Parts: sequence; structure tokens; C-alpha cells
Amino acid sequence: MGQPKRKQSKQRSRKRRGANIFSGPELARDPTTGNLFNAHHVNPETGMYRGRQIIDTKD
Repeated sequence: MGQPKRKQSKQRSRKRRGANIFSGPELARDPTTGNLFNAHHVNPETGMYRGRQIIDTKD
């Protein structure tokens, strides 16, 4: 396996790591109510997933 010729500087490492900024989760908008929820998950307010009722949300 190849070895580096020179030591990689702290600045170079930090620049590379700084480019990988974490972003917030991608949210989907419910077409009926308009509220936001995690994509590919059951909507916690309505209990719907892909147009089907999965969870009963009545109190």
C-alpha cells in the first residue's frame, strides 16, 4: 500500500472536513393538510402513508 510523501497539514484536513456540512432532514408536505413530516415515514398527525391509513390517530 502506498505511503504519503509528506505529512498532510491540519488546515488541509479541516478544509476537507468542513465541506461535509450536515443539513437538516428533507421534509415532505402533506397534500391534504399541508403540514411537514419526514419523507418515507408515516405522517404522525394524520396517520397516513402513501395515501393509505396506517395508524388510527383519533383520541
